Amino acid sequence: MLRKVRIVLAAVVFAAITLLFLDFTGTTHAYLGWLAKIQFLPAVLALNVGVIVALIVLTLLFGRVYCSVICPLGIMQDIIAYCSKIKLGKSKSRRSSKFRYSYSPEIKWLRYTVLAVLILAIIFGLGSVVALLAPYSAYGRIATELFAPIYRLGNNALAFVAEKIDSYAFYPVEVWLKGISGFIVALATLLIVGVLAWKHGRTYCNTFCPVGTALSFFARFALFRTVIDPDKCKNCTLCEKTCKAACIDSKNHTIDHSRCVTCLNCTEVCKHDAIHYTKASGFRLQALGDTSVADVEPKGSDKSDKSDKFEASKNTPSADRRTFLATTGLLLTAAAANAQDKTVDGGLAIIEDKVIPNRKTPIIPPGAWSAHSFAKHCTGCQLCVSVCPNDVLRPSSDLLTMLQPEMSYERGYCRPECTRCADVCPTKAIQPITPEDKAATRIGHAVWVKENCIPLTDNQSCGNCARHCPTQAIQMVPWTADEGQRTKDNGQSTTGGQSKTYEIPVINEELCIGCGACEYLCPARPFTAIYVEGHTMHSTY
Repeated sequence: MLRKVRIVLAAVVFAAITLLFLDFTGTTHAYLGWLAKIQFLPAVLALNVGVIVALIVLTLLFGRVYCSVICPLGIMQDIIAYCSKIKLGKSKSRRSSKFRYSYSPEIKWLRYTVLAVLILAIIFGLGSVVALLAPYSAYGRIATELFAPIYRLGNNALAFVAEKIDSYAFYPVEVWLKGISGFIVALATLLIVGVLAWKHGRTYCNTFCPVGTALSFFARFALFRTVIDPDKCKNCTLCEKTCKAACIDSKNHTIDHSRCVTCLNCTEVCKHDAIHYTKASGFRLQALGDTSVADVEPKGSDKSDKSDKFEASKNTPSADRRTFLATTGLLLTAAAANAQDKTVDGGLAIIEDKVIPNRKTPIIPPGAWSAHSFAKHCTGCQLCVSVCPNDVLRPSSDLLTMLQPEMSYERGYCRPECTRCADVCPTKAIQPITPEDKAATRIGHAVWVKENCIPLTDNQSCGNCARHCPTQAIQMVPWTADEGQRTKDNGQSTTGGQSKTYEIPVINEELCIGCGACEYLCPARPFTAIYVEGHTMHSTY
C-alpha cells in the first residue's frame, strides 16, 4: 500500500511540475508554482529556511522520499527504468528483466567531489557550474527545450483544426529554438541520464547528484527505513535485483540507507515477508494499511510472473504503431499550419529576420538588480524562459553565465506591466517586483546606430521608436537631407535633387528603462537602427 501511495504522489507531482514548464497561458503557476519553490537547491539559494528545514525533517523521518516523490529528474529516471523493464520483458529470453539490478558499493570519492564542486560554485558565484549540476534545473531544461516544442506543436495542430471549424478553443503559438547551447545541454542531459536509468536505474542519483548526496547525510539516520529480517530471508536475492538504487546487499542482509530512495519496490517482491519498511527500532509501520506480500498472496503463487505477463501484454506492437502514426499526423498538421503563417502582406513580401546585436553588457530581467547577484543565485532552470509571454528571455551562451536567462528583443519587448518571470523564479534570483516598480527600473539604455536609421539610409520618415517608447525617452528632432546625394541600390548617385527635412531620434538615457520596445519595433533590417545595452547594476527613477 505504501508503495502505491508513493507512485501516485510521484505521478501527480511529476505531471504538475512538467506542466509548469509547458503551460504558455500563465494560469498554471497561480496554483502549482509552489512546487518549484519546494525543490531543495532552489530553496537553499533563496534562503527559504522553512522549506529547507521541512525537507530535512522529511528525510530524517522517512528517508530520501524527496528523491522518489518530489524531484522531477528522479521521477523521470523511474519512468525510464519502468519503460526499459517493459521493453526487455517483451523478449521471452528476458522474462526476468524486472530483476536485473545488483548491489554495488558506494563510490564515495565521486559523490563527495561533485557535492564539493557545487558548494564551491555557489560560494564563488559560478552560475554555469551550478546550472549543470542542479537536478531540478536539469529537468527544467529538458522540459523547456525538448518537451515544450512538441507540446506547442500539438497545440498548433489543434488550433489549425479548430480554425477550420470556426472554433477559438485553441490559438497558435510560435515554436522556435530559444538557444543552441540550452538545447545541446538539455539533449545531452537527457541522453546521459536516460541511458543510465535505462540500464542501471538510479545510478545518476546515487553517484553524480549533489542533492542526493546532501540528503544522504540525513537519510542514514531516518526514523523509518527498509530493514531485512535475516531470520526470514532465504537469500533469493529478489530484493537486491529489483533495487534500482543498487543499495541492497542481500548476501549480508544490509541496506545502504544513505543511497536508498525509499521506492519500496523491495518490499513488494519479497515472497518470504523478510523485508519491511519499519521504525529503526524494529517496530513494524502499520500506517496506511501496510501489508506484507505473504498476507495477501496465496502460497505457491508466482506474483512476479503474473506481473511480467500483464505488463508485457499492455504494450503491444499495434499500440506502438498507433501512437507513432498519431504523433506523426499531429506534427505534419502543425507543420502545415506553420507553413501557412510564413506568408505576410498577402504573400507578396517576406520580412527579413533581425540579427541579434552584439551587446557589450547582457540584459538581465527586472528584479535581478545586479548581474553579480543574479549569476550567483540563478540555477538556469529555464522556468522564467518558458513562461515569458513576449519571447524576450532565452538561455545565455556565455561561458560564465551559460544557461542562465538573458534578454533580447528580436521577437518582442519587455512590457512594463508584465512581471511573470519574477513571479515564478524559485531561487529569488529575480526578486518579486510590482508593475509600478518595474516601469521605473532601468535595466539598460537604448543606443542609436546612425548608419542603419531609415531617415538617413532611405530619406524616409519613420519615428517608430519614439511613438512606441513607454517612457518618452526618445524624441524626434529635425534633420535635413539632400535627396540629390542619396545613393541608390545599384551604387549610382542621383543629382540635381532638393533638400528635404526629416526627423531622427535622440535618446534621453535618464528616462530610458531598457524595455526594448524601440529595438523590437524598429523597421530597419537585418540590423536595427536602435538597440539596448544592459546595465550591470539596475537603478530606479
